[in-house]
Amino acid sequence: MEQVIERPLPKPSSADYASARLLEALVEAELALEFLRRGLTRNAAGKVFQAWRAVLAALLKLERLKALAKTEEERRWLEERAVPRVPTSRMMSLSRLLEELGYARLTYITDRALNLHDYQNHGPDPDMALSKYRAREEAAYFIKSLIEVVAEYAEKLKNRVAWTEEHERAYSALVGGLG
Repeated sequence: MEQVIERPLPKPSSADYASARLLEALVEAELALEFLRRGLTRNAAGKVFQAWRAVLAALLKLERLKALAKTEEERRWLEERAVPRVPTSRMMSLSRLLEELGYARLTYITDRALNLHDYQNHGPDPDMALSKYRAREEAAYFIKSLIEVVAEYAEKLKNRVAWTEEHERAYSALVGGLG
């Protein structure tokens, strides 16, 4: 499965882009689950963050987003930077835009993913100055919770993207690992 996330991505304007990013999300979430099983909580946090970022990328429909843009500069930024890269610093604003398109609670979920990204970088923090999680066990709970959300979004998007046998294998492995 690791080869899947090493393939070049299709252009964001292509129909295959969302499908490729959803497959990436499934593989990253499965790796997060494996890291959790092995007690590598910070690594798991990084993988589930990447999985959520890939879900956001799969949801970002360039043409619909560009219609929300107020200026030509915003449209160009969406096309050249936001959709292909999903910058960490702009994930909240992109989530808000997606909420305007009808996806509920994305800013809440993205906030959780960003907290886990901080945990990946800083580890447990009893003072909660650099990370929102005081202990590994707290972070592990929220990592698993976000993995479950990734699986839910994969299920929701199943009929909206080109769902291949690779998707089905990755999805089945992820859901089986969660059960």
